[in-house]
Amino acid sequence: MPARVHALLVVRPDDRTSTAAHLERTLEALRAQTRPVDALTIVLCDPDAAVTELARSSGAEGVITASAATAYASAVRMAAPRLSGDAVWLLAQDTAPEPTALSELSAALELAPLLAVVAPKLVGWEERSQIVSLGVSMTRFGRAVGLADGELDQGQYDADADADVLGADVRGMLVRMPVWQQLDGLDPALGGADEGLDLGVRAHLAGHRVSVITAARVAVAGDGTAGLPAPTTRRRRRKVAYATRLAQLHRRLVYAPAPAVPLHWLSLLVLAVWRAAAALVSKQPSRVLPEWGASIVVFWRWASVARARRRIRRTRASSWTSFAALRISRSQLRQRLDADGDADAASRPVREELRFFTGGAAWIVLAAVVVSLAAFPALLAWPVLGGGALAPLSATVSQLWAEAGYGLRSIGLDTTGPADPFAALLALIGSVWPFDPSRALVLLWLAAVPLAVLGGWFAATRVTSRSLLRNTGAVLWALAPTFWIALGDGRPAVVIAHLLLPWLFYAGAVAHRSWAAAGAASLLLAGVLACVPSSAPALIVLWALTVMLTLVARRGAGVAHIVWIGVPAIAMFAPLVWTQLRAGSPWALVADPGVVVGSGSPAGAATRLALAAGFPDDGYGGWARLLEGGAVSLPGWTAALLVAPLVAAALLSLLTPRWMVAAVALVVTMLGLGTAFVAVGVQVSHTATGDPASLWPGGALSLAWLGLCAAAIIALDAGLPYRDRRLRPIGAAVLMATLAIAVLPAATSVVRDRAPLQNGPASTLPAYVAAQGRGDAVPGTLVITPLADGSVAARVVWGASDTLNGQSTVLATRTSATPADEEVAQLVADLVTPTAEDAVGRLAERGIRFVVVSPAVDGETDRARALRLTATTALDQRNELDDVGATPKGTLWRVTADVAPRAAAPDPHLGAVITIVQLLVVAAALLLSVPTATSRRQARRTSRMVGPRAREEER
Repeated sequence: MPARVHALLVVRPDDRTSTAAHLERTLEALRAQTRPVDALTIVLCDPDAAVTELARSSGAEGVITASAATAYASAVRMAAPRLSGDAVWLLAQDTAPEPTALSELSAALELAPLLAVVAPKLVGWEERSQIVSLGVSMTRFGRAVGLADGELDQGQYDADADADVLGADVRGMLVRMPVWQQLDGLDPALGGADEGLDLGVRAHLAGHRVSVITAARVAVAGDGTAGLPAPTTRRRRRKVAYATRLAQLHRRLVYAPAPAVPLHWLSLLVLAVWRAAAALVSKQPSRVLPEWGASIVVFWRWASVARARRRIRRTRASSWTSFAALRISRSQLRQRLDADGDADAASRPVREELRFFTGGAAWIVLAAVVVSLAAFPALLAWPVLGGGALAPLSATVSQLWAEAGYGLRSIGLDTTGPADPFAALLALIGSVWPFDPSRALVLLWLAAVPLAVLGGWFAATRVTSRSLLRNTGAVLWALAPTFWIALGDGRPAVVIAHLLLPWLFYAGAVAHRSWAAAGAASLLLAGVLACVPSSAPALIVLWALTVMLTLVARRGAGVAHIVWIGVPAIAMFAPLVWTQLRAGSPWALVADPGVVVGSGSPAGAATRLALAAGFPDDGYGGWARLLEGGAVSLPGWTAALLVAPLVAAALLSLLTPRWMVAAVALVVTMLGLGTAFVAVGVQVSHTATGDPASLWPGGALSLAWLGLCAAAIIALDAGLPYRDRRLRPIGAAVLMATLAIAVLPAATSVVRDRAPLQNGPASTLPAYVAAQGRGDAVPGTLVITPLADGSVAARVVWGASDTLNGQSTVLATRTSATPADEEVAQLVADLVTPTAEDAVGRLAERGIRFVVVSPAVDGETDRARALRLTATTALDQRNELDDVGATPKGTLWRVTADVAPRAAAPDPHLGAVITIVQLLVVAAALLLSVPTATSRRQARRTSRMVGPRAREEER
């Protein structure tokens, strides 16, 4: 019979809680006990004046002062020398026992001699009808599981008044003094979590029993002084996750058999990687850092593990199987989780059906396939696309991905630096057809129109629930003039951006709701910026506005999702940003990726008028030539009238009940138009011949078109009342018909042979060079191009061809000659000068095996022809060069001397580090974007539409 009970009360002030108020209530509860404590010791951890005064007036036999960093287990250990009596009662400032709590606990110890530890029923501080804890068990792998945490107390457990448990929450626990001393108290290495569970396990191993006394009730507030804090804030949730995982890993090493300890220890960091990935998949990224922090701490705490294992070995009297029945099995855990997860599923709203097939969207996509085949019939036989800004891709998938990372570039003498993020996107596309990556672009061109329809349809589901208008939105997006002009002009970056933008809208519009949408939106944003870097200012403004709206409208809920959207893009662009800033060329960051071609239109009033109408140049997608050359001559801007109905519908959306959503869509339109107006006058790149090239505004116009289509759909959806619903199909038909006419010249340009798009060559270099470049060795080729003014453009190409994915904005935007440029210029000058010696030897030292003089072009000037003849004659006279002959790609010479391999990158480790960091960020985004059963269940309970919804009308 425990004659005397010594209570240990630990107090730690917390700025978020009223420690003095909690302590006062706890002290009053102790004084109100029907069976009063015999002694009270208080440990104050960095107390304030109010707490100190309460402790002094409490009648405690001793008050101990400690630092604020003192954990509960350490504070209790500090008070151990003062303990007296037959039992110790573990309390904290926020544990207020009911008057009969100690009487019930001590009576249980008196009636059961083998009972060493008893714990009360912990209930809420304010809501005493809610069970906070009523015993703790653990799984086979050491995961702690509360037996009744969070349940409503309806007396369902009162029948088992003294049920045996594996462990319990440490708060309010009463322990026999001899057992407390035998077990050496609490383990401070647990970090504040699972202390009662660990004490219970050690008590069972020592041959004792642990029970929960349901009649003894103690109210707890969750300050975190003893046990885990209530997860009411993000900081507390992170602390709970860290402490829980730290305790689990520590107990795993302590409880494991000796031969298994090294294996568990070696698996700590591997498990951290796996569980971090699992946390991202389960949309809990806040658990990643606690997981890694706990794993690293436990990995280096060998001494704590050794002490805990010695403690168990010294007191152990029973086997682990003696309390196996008290552990929770996998089936029991699954039943508990399933019951908790689906308890209120039936009462939640369910999202409406998508109606992709029943609403006619599938037929629209099939019709788009037919349109694509009619517009590009020759592509069925083309192996490679050429013309405009197109070029072949690398011949193998490994070369594709090698060009996507930091390192040596395939253009330039010895250029080392970051790849454009667009190269990674091309590597991803080329991997779809690994046997011939260039054919993947052909397939993309054929699938572009149906893919645009598909993306536009899903984007429309965010602004309307009507199948008619969703189909209309899909057609409007696929009929964007800039999209068809980009297809005919051979501009892959803008085509890909146009296909990605509706999916970015689809995922980004609901990114605040879930991590899955935020993860997908982050990858899509990185893809759009990789294609159109000049759209970065507009997208950054939209991102900032979304953050502010989330903070205001949702009080910060989901703002972390929105912030994450920009992380992958930052990781992908960071090396390029650093390189361009170091070069003093910040404007170069907005350069169009890929092959540099001219914009085709001057940045004048006529061009800007065309931009306002959605056309990227003053040709209005071919209408200017047709109108001005027809029987009735009309100005080219007349074609802009065909877009007027769409613009009018978009503006009318501001007069609808959903004007807020429409206003956001029109803001997107204005940002896109503003970006296009600025971009058309910016020249930061130069072509291979040295001519300056303006940014092409087509990508920014696609962004503007997205907002315009969304606003027009809102006008048709919410702007027409029920009695005028018959006008809706008429309005939709007018919009689609006028836009179909607007893009007709551009859509038929390939069939009429009026487009730059053509059957491209498999290599931009002679076939002999291309064959040599497909081997393991990477030969260098010096390409010399005579210019109209009598000068020479020269570049060094490595491999089988000058490739689309091998282009670099770092090279295309440089404003001054680099040492490598000067060396190439000197080499060319010496090669075309017959008296210069050892020029070919320097080529061989640099790894250059071939020299090509570009063929003559139509309209070649006399100066260019004279320079070509001079260069050809000089090269023919060199004994170290073997004249391979004239080819369609130019006249070719081969270096006969031994050619040294290309020099390696100066810092390969830097490239590896950059690649690893980027891959980790992308992998995190991918894991976040993977839908789970939980995320799908949550998505089904929310509307697909965003913003305030109009009154549901009959479809």
